[in-house]
Amino acid sequence: MVFLVPYVPSPMYVVRKMLELAGAGPGDVLYDLGCGDGRIPVTAVKEYGVDRAYCVEIREDLAALARQRVERDGLQDRVVVVQADMFKVDLSEATLVTLFLLSSVNDRLAPKLSRELRPGARVVSHEFRMSQWRPLVYATLHDGKGSHDVYLYVIGFSDSGTGTG
Repeated sequence: MVFLVPYVPSPMYVVRKMLELAGAGPGDVLYDLGCGDGRIPVTAVKEYGVDRAYCVEIREDLAALARQRVERDGLQDRVVVVQADMFKVDLSEATLVTLFLLSSVNDRLAPKLSRELRPGARVVSHEFRMSQWRPLVYATLHDGKGSHDVYLYVIGFSDSGTGTG
């Protein structure tokens, strides 16, 4: 089953806060599920020193946009764009997963994340919660025009190690 999520890019200050809260850095392998234009994986590699990042995007037009960003920044050796259904991509290598999906999609994704990610892997979500999980960190960011919520979860803690919360 494919879930349609509208494409709304995360503002760059939110991207940076997501990566900061998650402690992104060397040694990390990041998967951005529903990556849109690829801004999170590219920023993670360029600014935070993440070893490798994967843009997972089902839409062909957005995957092409992400590829253009990766190529423009010369990061083809460290950022891979995967045009695929995120529910069919193996996430077991990830130490960090980023999301800007709907709550209903996050909840459907939660068991897969619990099953495939190792304990200690971080999941950071822009705007939408995992309803059955406890966030380790919750932050509301203000920019003068509105606010954005960011939730940080840790596998084995936030999900109670069961995949159901």
